[in-house]
Amino acid sequence: MNQKNYDVVIAGGGVIGSAIAYFLAAEATFDGSVLVVEKDPTYARSSTGLSVGGIRQQFSTPENIEISKFGADFFKTVGEYLRVDDSVPDLSFREAGYLFLASGKGQPILEQNYQLQRTHGVAVIWLTPDALERRFPWLNVSDLAAGTLGLDGEGWIDPYSLLMGFKRKAESLGVEYLKDEVVGLSLAAGKVAKVRLGRDGSVACGVLVNAAGPRAGGIAAMAGIRDLPVHPRKRFVYTFDCRAELPDCPLVVDPGGVYFRPEGRKFLCGMSPVEAEDPDCLDFKLETKMFDEIIWPALAQRVPDFAALERGYSWAGHYAVNVLDRNAILGPHPAVSNFYFANGFSGHGLQQSPAVGRAISELIAFGSYQTLDLSKLCYERLARGEWVRERNVV
Repeated sequence: MNQKNYDVVIAGGGVIGSAIAYFLAAEATFDGSVLVVEKDPTYARSSTGLSVGGIRQQFSTPENIEISKFGADFFKTVGEYLRVDDSVPDLSFREAGYLFLASGKGQPILEQNYQLQRTHGVAVIWLTPDALERRFPWLNVSDLAAGTLGLDGEGWIDPYSLLMGFKRKAESLGVEYLKDEVVGLSLAAGKVAKVRLGRDGSVACGVLVNAAGPRAGGIAAMAGIRDLPVHPRKRFVYTFDCRAELPDCPLVVDPGGVYFRPEGRKFLCGMSPVEAEDPDCLDFKLETKMFDEIIWPALAQRVPDFAALERGYSWAGHYAVNVLDRNAILGPHPAVSNFYFANGFSGHGLQQSPAVGRAISELIAFGSYQTLDLSKLCYERLARGEWVRERNVV
């Protein structure tokens, strides 16, 4: 059985794994070999392919805001990064903004987030109920206290185009993609020495990057790391038709957590369930109870024209949820030093992929962050109980 050796093996070829592969291969000081192991190169059921594609800067932690600012600039100038010959990914970036709405109870937190975002240079405005009504006359503001709207670098993109852009560019720079699955890891002297594959034997590696999304816990367990708090949680995306037009409609996040945005002549919507009703799950079975009992009533309350909507095609996908603080876990394990985490994005992986790809590539190539210090998102914070809690999880 032939065994190849790679400087870096990335478990998972979705948008996070492919972003890391691209930034590594594009780094002038890195001349190593990179292998990306992805079991489904069609990405038909990947978290990336099933994403709503949201892009925002309205987060509640400085790290996530700065991560998102880089991402927004990346998406706007994607051709500078991912051009291959004359081909540039068409991300179809629609900068319609995110609109976060708050009741009286939620207004103090919204204001705290708003002040932090402004401090970090986010183009976000504060809207009173009267201002909301003037700007969005189709919105029911009777129970609202305020809203915040992003004016630049927020909206949504085509997730699949971004993923393919990363992958094609990485391959053009010499990254290898293998259709296979990581089924085991062999350790020696406290490091990952070999990666066992489901069909193609095994490969030796210098660094193993866990970019397995909802299945990240399984990869970590193969290295004896059994306390990774990243769990697969199912999310539903519902589409619906509405005869009325909603001019200048952004992605709207209602106080109760229901979100909706336009998609052509239709709308997409969904929400995250409460923790007690959010079990670990990796199946794709669609359920409509949440839509019928929670989402539709909330939509009709917020937009009266939605009272007559008709639900259309819908699907299920998965978040990789860090159940401790809903934030990413990045960087090497303290004991298995060549095992790198890029996990737990809790639904934000697509928009965070450019900054995370750059960050992990810097750790591997230089041994430290070079541009944006994300050390607060390290694995060690979990044992220390130093949570980096994100309030704005959609």
